[in-house]
Amino acid sequence: MNKILKKKILNPTVQLMVVDAKAIAAKAEPGQFIILRVDEDGERIPLTIADYDREGGTVTIIFQIVGATTEKLSKLNEGDLIHDFVGPLGKPTETSGLKKVAVVGGGVGCAIAYPVAKKLHESGATVHSIVGFRSKELVILEDEFRNVSDKLVLMSDDGTAGAKGLVTDALKALIESGETYDEVITIGPLIMMKFVCKLTKEYGIKTTVSMNPIMIDGTGMCGGCRLTVGGETKFACVDGPDFDGHLVDFDEAMARGAMYKPYEREAHAHACNLLKKEAK
Repeated sequence: MNKILKKKILNPTVQLMVVDAKAIAAKAEPGQFIILRVDEDGERIPLTIADYDREGGTVTIIFQIVGATTEKLSKLNEGDLIHDFVGPLGKPTETSGLKKVAVVGGGVGCAIAYPVAKKLHESGATVHSIVGFRSKELVILEDEFRNVSDKLVLMSDDGTAGAKGLVTDALKALIESGETYDEVITIGPLIMMKFVCKLTKEYGIKTTVSMNPIMIDGTGMCGGCRLTVGGETKFACVDGPDFDGHLVDFDEAMARGAMYKPYEREAHAHACNLLKKEAK
C-alpha cells in the first residue's frame, strides 16, 4: 500500500496527488505510467506519472474524474492508502539529441506533456509549449509549463484563457512564422492528436504521440490496449505509450475507446455481476 502525502484540486474535475512510492520514484522517467487499484476489490487503471522526486521518494499523479474508479480515488485524502500502485511501466519518452521541440498538450493530457517539457528543458533543449483547454476554469499547470518553456502559448476554445482557438492554430502560426522543430510531441484527446499529426505531416515534422487506451494488466498479456500503428498491431503498455503519430490509426483507436463509454457510466450504479453470483 502507498500513502497519499498531498492532494490538490486543480479544477472541478482534475486532481493531483503526491504518493509515497520510493521504488517507483527511483526509476521513473517522463512518459511512463503506473497502474493502481484504489482498494482490494477495485479495477486496475493506468495513470501517467506527472512528476517524480527521486530524493523524496514520491510520485505525482494527475487524473480526471471520468469513471467509477477515478471518482473513488478522488474521495481519498492525505494520509489515506492506495491499495496497489505499480510501476514504472511503459517506455520513457525519447528526448536525447533533441535541440528544439514543440510540446503540444490538450486538457488533462497536459499532465503527461509537462514532465516531457521539463526534461527537455533540463537537458538544454529549446522548448515551445502549446497548451489548450476548453475554458479558463479548466486550465492546469500553467505556471509549471511557463517555468520550463522558452515560449508558452495558451489556447482556449472560448477565449477565456490565452488566445481563442485550437492548439493546431497556434502550432501552424509558429511554423509559418519561421519556427523549425526537430520534433513535435503531442499529448491529449485522440481527436486533437490526430489533427496535430495531420498538420505536422504537411510540413514533414516528426511527431510523437502518447496513447492511453484501456489497459488491464500493463504487461501486454491481455491485449486490451492494442493499436494499429503502421499497419501492425502494437500494445500501448509495452510497445508505447509513445508512437510515431503519422503511423497511428486514430480512427480505429477512437472507435475502440468509444465502445467502453456506456460501461463506464454503468459502473457508477452497478456492482459486478460476478460478485453478485458469488454472493448467492
